[in-house]
Amino acid sequence: MAYVCEIGTGHRVYLDNQGTQTIVTTLSGSPGQQQQASNGFQTGNWTSPPEVFRTPNGVVLKISTAQGDHFIQVQGSSMSVTSGTPSMGSSQQMQVQQVDSTPASSTPSMEPMQPMEPMKPMEPMKPMNMGDMQMNMNPMEMRMGNMEMRMGSPASSSSSAQSSKRFCPQCGSSLTPSDRFCSSCGHQLN
Repeated sequence: MAYVCEIGTGHRVYLDNQGTQTIVTTLSGSPGQQQQASNGFQTGNWTSPPEVFRTPNGVVLKISTAQGDHFIQVQGSSMSVTSGTPSMGSSQQMQVQQVDSTPASSTPSMEPMQPMEPMKPMEPMKPMNMGDMQMNMNPMEMRMGNMEMRMGSPASSSSSAQSSKRFCPQCGSSLTPSDRFCSSCGHQLN
């Protein structure tokens, strides 16, 4: 059988003897929030119900077994076995009640998640048009008025044709390699 003790407002400790282990579960919660921690301690089979004491340092659990008494210190959600008998001079014994199960054993098991379908590939991005500006993504191109910029090139175009293309540094118009002046703005070229 399992036992529970209210050790503070919204804070409980559950104790359960499973074979030679004592399972300690702390549960604290408020509306919309709940925290739970569990630990197992090798104590042996219980010979009597557990006892709970409030001390200045938290809560001490006394577990009586055929091998002797075991003491477990609980502070918040932290639990540890104490070596030897703790000082219980200013401690207050708390009421322990028998329950059918602990939160850990009564928590319904979660259903396994169904595998997710693979994501569908994205469709290629369509060319964007904004006024007289046009952008394509593969290869990356941008045209605005009579200016044009390309990064990367389609496999069919030759790189020599791309490198011979020149633009006016003043107005951005296309130039031919033999131009000495821009035909659009008249800027002198080097």
